[in-house]
Amino acid sequence: MARQFFVGGNFKMNPNSQESSFALVEALNTAKLDSATEVVIAPPSLYLLSLKAKLRKDVQLAAQNAYFKSSGAFTGEIRQISIGLSNPSQLLDAGIPYVILGHSERRTLFHETSEIVAQKTRTALDTSLKVILCIGETLAERESGRTAAVCEEQLKAAVAVLKEADWSNVVVAYEPVWAIGTGKVATSAQAQETHADIRTYLSKAVSPAVAASTRIIYGGSVTASNCKELSTQPDVDGFLVGGASLKPEFVDIINAKLKE
Repeated sequence: MARQFFVGGNFKMNPNSQESSFALVEALNTAKLDSATEVVIAPPSLYLLSLKAKLRKDVQLAAQNAYFKSSGAFTGEIRQISIGLSNPSQLLDAGIPYVILGHSERRTLFHETSEIVAQKTRTALDTSLKVILCIGETLAERESGRTAAVCEEQLKAAVAVLKEADWSNVVVAYEPVWAIGTGKVATSAQAQETHADIRTYLSKAVSPAVAASTRIIYGGSVTASNCKELSTQPDVDGFLVGGASLKPEFVDIINAKLKE
């Protein structure tokens, strides 16, 4: 089964002004982008609505996080869950189709467990949102040979609460923690090996059909200089891009599969 290539841009807490965010969108709006690649950007929540009004229609938006409660005293959180037709998910109501969940910065800095990430994922899918589900190992875990085990452990909680049909709305993002924002990057062989391990796990834990159709994308210091080689790997279905999504080279990464 052919899997559509996917490139996401995670702006994190950038840029530092609305004007700068408009400039990033304008660069995408005027660029020639590979029409065969699904493109999603995740700006800070404060900019989601203003960018939605300006962004070209073939590029989608994602929130960087969302909570699993329907309402209440949860300062700073965004509601995913719908409360009847008259009170929809805040993201759905705003026309934001995707949400990033389980990013390593959320897991390490904000102590989100795999069970919490799974609960958020279940809630997002119940609300017709699509999920970019992040997993990945630390340097110590890689050096101890536990990469596959760690990725399986992080996915196991999601597998336990998702139905087979849910996986059509999940993109798995493998992001080795040691490569995020460090300038280090997994070699194409390392990325392929881990992506293949993830696909094998999904085949056993969910079904061969889900394993074959689920997109598994790579994140971790992806740049214009390394994206083409990474994109040739059979189990690398795209990228989740951090710092480079704020630079002109993001267009080159989106176009990684285009023939020159």
